[in-house]
Amino acid sequence: MSLWGYYFSLKWFKYKLIFLNLSERFFIYFIIPLNYKIGNKYKGWQRIGPHNIDIISILFGSLLGDAHAEKRIGGVGTRITFYQEGSHVEYIYWLHSLISTRGYCSEAIPIVTKRIVKGGKTRNIVRFKTWTYTSFNWIHDIWYTDGIKKIPSCIDTYLTPLALAIWIMDDGSKVSQGLKLCTNSYTYSECLYLIQILNNKFKLKASVQLAGAKDQYIIYIWKESMSLLREIVNPYIIPEMRYKIL
Repeated sequence: MSLWGYYFSLKWFKYKLIFLNLSERFFIYFIIPLNYKIGNKYKGWQRIGPHNIDIISILFGSLLGDAHAEKRIGGVGTRITFYQEGSHVEYIYWLHSLISTRGYCSEAIPIVTKRIVKGGKTRNIVRFKTWTYTSFNWIHDIWYTDGIKKIPSCIDTYLTPLALAIWIMDDGSKVSQGLKLCTNSYTYSECLYLIQILNNKFKLKASVQLAGAKDQYIIYIWKESMSLLREIVNPYIIPEMRYKIL
C-alpha cells in the first residue's frame, strides 16, 4: 500500500489544546488508509502525500519516456498519463498493475484503441491515467516550463534502478550491441546531463548522438556497459522487454 491517504478537516474539532504548557490551535486531520472503503470518488485536494520511492521512481522513469503530467484546471492537482503503442500492450498492462495495486489509478484494464496518424495510417495505442493529486503538483512544476517537458535538475535523486528500467522499457531500443534511449524531445545539454548522471550514479558509459533530425538527439549506452546495465535493471525488466538489454 502507498504511503498516502485521504484527509478530512474536521473543523468542529477545532479547539485549544495544552501541551507541555504551550497553547496552540490545531486543526484535526485524519489520515485514512486506502484499503479503508469510504467511497469511490474524491477530489484532487483530498489526496495527499508523501509517496514512497517506488511510485516516484515509476513516475520519473515514465516521464523520461512517453508519459506526461497534466496539471488540472483550477490547480486542483496533477495527473500522469502513460502511453504506448499497441505492440507493447503487455508492458502497459504490467505498468498499470504496478500503479493500480498501489491505489493510484482505476483498476480497469487499459483498452487498446485505434488512432489515425499522418498519411491516413491506423495505429493501435493504449493509455491510462493516474488519479489527480495535489501532491503531484510539484512533479509537474519541476518537469515543465511553459508547457514544455524539461529534465529536472533533481533527476539524479530519483533515477533509481527501477526508474532506469522503466525508462528503458518505455523508450529504449536495442541497437547493435548497445542500447538507444530516444531522447528526441530533449535538448543537447539535457542529454549531456543525463549521460553524466548515468556515469556518476551507475558507472555506465554513454554518448549523445544525432537522431537524424535537426536539434534531435538520442543517448547511446555503449556495448562495454551492457553487462553492467543488465545487472542493474534485470530485476525489474519484464520478459516481454528483455530483448532490449540482451
